[in-house]
Amino acid sequence: MSERRFRAHQRNDTDEETNETNETAETDAHSTLTCPECDSSVKSEGAETVCESCGLVVDSGEIDRGPEWRAFDSAERDEKSRVGAPTTKMMHDKGLSTNIGWQDKDGYGNSLSSSQRQKMQRLRTWNERFRTRDSKERNLKQALGEIERMASALGLPENVRETASVIYRQALDQDLLPGRSIEGIATASLQAAARMEQVPRSIDEIAAVTRVDAEEFKRAYRYINRELKLEIQPADPLEYLPRFASELDVPDETERRSRDLLEQGKKQNVHSGKSPVGLAAAAIYAAAQLTNVDLTQSEVSDATDMSEVTIRNRYQELLQAEEARYPGFGGSDSAEA
Repeated sequence: MSERRFRAHQRNDTDEETNETNETAETDAHSTLTCPECDSSVKSEGAETVCESCGLVVDSGEIDRGPEWRAFDSAERDEKSRVGAPTTKMMHDKGLSTNIGWQDKDGYGNSLSSSQRQKMQRLRTWNERFRTRDSKERNLKQALGEIERMASALGLPENVRETASVIYRQALDQDLLPGRSIEGIATASLQAAARMEQVPRSIDEIAAVTRVDAEEFKRAYRYINRELKLEIQPADPLEYLPRFASELDVPDETERRSRDLLEQGKKQNVHSGKSPVGLAAAAIYAAAQLTNVDLTQSEVSDATDMSEVTIRNRYQELLQAEEARYPGFGGSDSAEA
């Protein structure tokens, strides 16, 4: 057989195999794209393949490779479309840079060799250096780390941390930091964010986790409040009640009674010029006395970081407001000495 005839024969065999493969693929595609019951077309909806005519679920349990969000028009689809994790204000680079993990393992979970560990350590060092381009970014990185540390210690939710990060960024952009410490402005930003999100913390609670003294961060708080025009409203004593009631483990009836006492006290203007933390502590103690719950002023003082003298004074004022509401109310006679 000549070489030309051999090549022609080989080409024919290849064409026949290709035709058979195409016919098999067409058959498989036809069986996949049609319903086995009514022979209608099917469509894939997330993790299921459904017949468009009779609604038969042809296949289920598929991997849904689509986005986790829904869009109803092209503008909304363009707005929500993204690649990778969402950006966040809680990181100085908004979470857009690469972060090398601390584990000395490869993608399969195997430990790295000694030379590879040294190489990864050098890469981590240079990665950290390149993530902060100038002193402003280094400042921001330190401050956001401080906000995260204090918020975690205080048990503040993520929305408060995000708001605090935005406030600090605004202070940095407006050059409010010269002459003031990073920790002081970061603490003031966190305090402002907690009050704006209606989960306030007392000055004593914040002073326990910050690295600056109370007077410094109070000055910083007044400064950024004035310069950034935050217009934060005074804290409401009612915002402290759920947390204090949970720490003291009082019944729901006592918590409801303390809420009623505070609302009546606000109507009588008892809260004007008074510490909201002290009023909340006194309301819980007064409600405990009215609902026959065994709770002492010392226990309330330990849980709320308020002195027993303050609790006793506010307690009398709340009972007087309640007596004005119900003439003849005799709760004030049961005050603890």
